[in-house]
Amino acid sequence: MDVLVTGPYGRVGTAIIDNLHDEPEYEFTYLNRSDRDADHPYGQYETVVADVGDFEAIRPAFEDVDAVIHLAAYPYTDGTWDDILEPNVVGTYNVLEAAREAEVDSVVFGSTNHVMGMYEEEFAPELYELDFDLALSHEDPVRPDSYYGTSKVFGEALCRQYVERYEYPKHCYMVRICSVRHPEYDHPYGDAERAVDEGELERGSEEYDRQVRRMKAMWQSRHDFAHQVECCLRDEDVEYGVFNGVSDNDRRWFSIENARHDLGYDPQDNGEEWGEPPN
Repeated sequence: MDVLVTGPYGRVGTAIIDNLHDEPEYEFTYLNRSDRDADHPYGQYETVVADVGDFEAIRPAFEDVDAVIHLAAYPYTDGTWDDILEPNVVGTYNVLEAAREAEVDSVVFGSTNHVMGMYEEEFAPELYELDFDLALSHEDPVRPDSYYGTSKVFGEALCRQYVERYEYPKHCYMVRICSVRHPEYDHPYGDAERAVDEGELERGSEEYDRQVRRMKAMWQSRHDFAHQVECCLRDEDVEYGVFNGVSDNDRRWFSIENARHDLGYDPQDNGEEWGEPPN
């Protein structure tokens, strides 16, 4: 299977590279708005240098591709409308239009938990406790918390339009990614430990503990994320589906039942199994 990945070198895209690049059934092409130096950890991978905001620049990369994993975006909730418009709105349109023209079979769209972010705004910090009763599914109303979240709602809707209105793509998978982190922080203590390393928090403080509780709910390990993406690549039945991207955490407030049923998603990690950060 020939797979094009846009925005491959962030914390999410590199989880795909680390876990799936060497699998013999896939031939990956990486499209990014800039290349990586040879001494960069991901500098050995050939890169198509193009910005998703430029349709003519990205269009050739879609030829003879079976699936696209679209991750390229402005990824921060503090982004202004001007920050978001070209990479997230125009860029997603360009990717889908290129996929349509090139007759790409499947698109996996990197969406976000922030399309539902106002639920967290309403219920936190009680939401982070083990006994809080909330399980958001693909059937619950979207409540974006930012222009970033709203841009992903747009992307989800545009994917639905394309898969239902046009012949290609034939399958679109929305993965509402929760908290995937870089390898050194790929555990439920990751956000709190990063803040300690950067001098922003003290270990054992109230804010440290709050961040740990949140991550024990929101963490999606790099392995589980790559596995979920692979479930989408292998699927032949779903026409359009929205799936929460999170590990099998006891505290999670995002349901993964339809991902289990429709995709065969079988996450192996659970934030509650961690009682302390790694040594």
